[in-house]
Amino acid sequence: MQKNGWRLLGVVGLAVLASGAGRAGVLDRVASGGALVVAHRESSIPFSYLDGKKEAVGYAVDLCLKLAEAVRKKTGAKAMPVQFLQVTPANRIATIEEGKADLECGSTTNNAERRQKVAFTIPHFITGARMLVRADSKVDRIEDLYGKTLVSTKGTTPLKAAEQANRERLLHITILEAPDHAKAVEMVETGEADAFVMDDVLLYGLAANRAKPEALKVVGKFLTTEPLAIMLSKNDPEFKKLIDEEMRRLIVSKEIQPIYDKWFLKAIPPNDKPLNLPVSYLLKDFWKYPSDFVPF
Repeated sequence: MQKNGWRLLGVVGLAVLASGAGRAGVLDRVASGGALVVAHRESSIPFSYLDGKKEAVGYAVDLCLKLAEAVRKKTGAKAMPVQFLQVTPANRIATIEEGKADLECGSTTNNAERRQKVAFTIPHFITGARMLVRADSKVDRIEDLYGKTLVSTKGTTPLKAAEQANRERLLHITILEAPDHAKAVEMVETGEADAFVMDDVLLYGLAANRAKPEALKVVGKFLTTEPLAIMLSKNDPEFKKLIDEEMRRLIVSKEIQPIYDKWFLKAIPPNDKPLNLPVSYLLKDFWKYPSDFVPF
């Protein structure tokens, strides 16, 4: 039995070594001529989305391109290509966890549950979940949805917050899951859902870029507090150290400010309309001492 036990340990050990050896660190791979793979979203306006040319653009995408420059400098790989990979709210975490992408540049919330699987760098935005409704709707708070229909995007923290509020407050809300943000907005527009709960900054961006933005409005108190950050592997400390250092430099040097202004204060594609969202006091305070530490 002891002999079989040692044999089993040996097999397990070899498997662990094999899995570890099969995935080189990002910096080593890039130094050897590999590409940096950046995951992006389809409709997370203004963080990460496809423009009229079907190219990945946005606030988080621009930040990731800055981080890519830091990787080039660190590795000496001046010609390092950046490959873009589109992900959804449902598969974004697995994409990073499985090593299919090196950075997820979207609108992902850093929370304790996700940190069990992946790592996050310093938050680039802080928001909270509110509701998007039709302009003629009388819904002003989640309690007004009693017995009505609410939609949120699959795999997001606002969806979980809505489900929790529904249980705790006995609201009898029918909660639907949309595959992406654009579909959720469409469901509100067509009357399939009475409200769409999501990070308010995303709701403003999505509404501003619809054919009739005046037909929608954002309402309600915050259901959550969402620190949004670029996601990366928790098993590559050397890469994370570089990414954290560069994010901290961008914030402290204020190089991040014109990038923020470009996406939140100026006209953005595809409809060339501004969101007019200045940096919040909460984000200003967080950036005074930039850290990847999030207390929840």
